[in-house]
Amino acid sequence: MPTMAPTSALDATDRCDRCGAQAYVRVMLPGGGELHFCGHHWNRHGDSLRSQAVEITDETHRLVDSVVEPEPSER
Repeated sequence: MPTMAPTSALDATDRCDRCGAQAYVRVMLPGGGELHFCGHHWNRHGDSLRSQAVEITDETHRLVDSVVEPEPSER
């Protein structure tokens, strides 16, 4: 079995292959090909790709919005 170099973290230059939005998932395929997906397109196509993938880098946890506390009301 061939060894693969560890993949780097996804950044803002990685774009979804379907729509061009920022990619949060990288799918490594047999033979060395790779696909990038935004969260939306990963949700749509992820189930069918999991069985074909050699490696999946999933950083969709970065999409969670942080909670912003409301300002105290002025009296």
